[in-house]
Amino acid sequence: MYRLVGNVLTALCATFLFATIPVAAVLVTAVLVTAMSTPGLAAEKSAIVDTTFVADAAKRGAIVWDVRSRADYVRGHIPGAVNIDFVGSVLRDPNSEDYIATDKIETLLGGAGIDPAKEIIVYGNKGDPFVYFGLVTVQHFSGKNAAVYHGGIDDWKAAGRPLATEATTLPPVALKLTVDPSVTVSTRDVLKHVNNANVQILDVRTAKEYGGEDIRAIRGGHIPNAVNIPYEQNWVDADTPAKLARKAVSNKDGMSLKSKDQLKALYAKLDPTKETVVYCQSGVRASETAIVLRDLGFKNVKVYDSSWLGYGNTLDAPAEKVTYFNVGLLNGRLAGMQARIEQLEKELAQSKAAK
Repeated sequence: MYRLVGNVLTALCATFLFATIPVAAVLVTAVLVTAMSTPGLAAEKSAIVDTTFVADAAKRGAIVWDVRSRADYVRGHIPGAVNIDFVGSVLRDPNSEDYIATDKIETLLGGAGIDPAKEIIVYGNKGDPFVYFGLVTVQHFSGKNAAVYHGGIDDWKAAGRPLATEATTLPPVALKLTVDPSVTVSTRDVLKHVNNANVQILDVRTAKEYGGEDIRAIRGGHIPNAVNIPYEQNWVDADTPAKLARKAVSNKDGMSLKSKDQLKALYAKLDPTKETVVYCQSGVRASETAIVLRDLGFKNVKVYDSSWLGYGNTLDAPAEKVTYFNVGLLNGRLAGMQARIEQLEKELAQSKAAK
């Protein structure tokens, strides 16, 4: 504030000293100088950070949260990072895939010293949407100074940075978490937004999920008027996981984010000034795209936490490309598999007896 007042006063004094300079020009100059010299006014800080940023943040005492499984964590993690096991398991109900009770989350995060009020860097495997889910969780509970390390442990190791295997223990904190309503929306909220021209809905699931071919709830399909852009399209090469599985590539470089210009082109059909609701199956993949959109300058982006699992199971909610889960077909397939397993076990037992 003092710097702002000083810059304006300097500009006004110059107006009196040099009468030939228009007042408007002096005021514009003062504003520009202020914007350049005052942190936070020139540009918003990105929530997606790189290796150097993470290393510097750790040095200044930021909390580094490794959201991977405990087994992966002990095999090697960023020195000083804390871990509460796999974030997708410990913070979500296994059936609804919604957040567990807030008091339980307070115990888990507080016990590990993860305080949303402090600076937090969230990381895991490169490109993993659960890392973004960790960041959205911090923001959901009113964290204002958190960032995601997209490159994760893969980029950290590629840069030749050191790894630790001993667990880090931070002093526990007593948390009383409050929810920031600007971060996520509920099924009730989404139902109010359907057919609202001022709200755009983005479905980041696969094309088959969107089209009702891949059913992962009671119903398949999508929310009316939702635009489908799978979250993997944020990456340089969306096929990288498949290529890794068949050993066509040896690293996750293809899971790096596209350039900002490429991402802006990807989302060119969306309006950055409108409220944007992002959903997937359970809010995880949606978290990655939501953070990317905010980083591109979208002003009001919210994650539909329950996503299609909540919406698809709400049978009176309007939907498009609707299909239904065939329980009888599934039972038949399971019975067939069970019979095949029993036959294989019998053949194995006969083989052992013959020896």
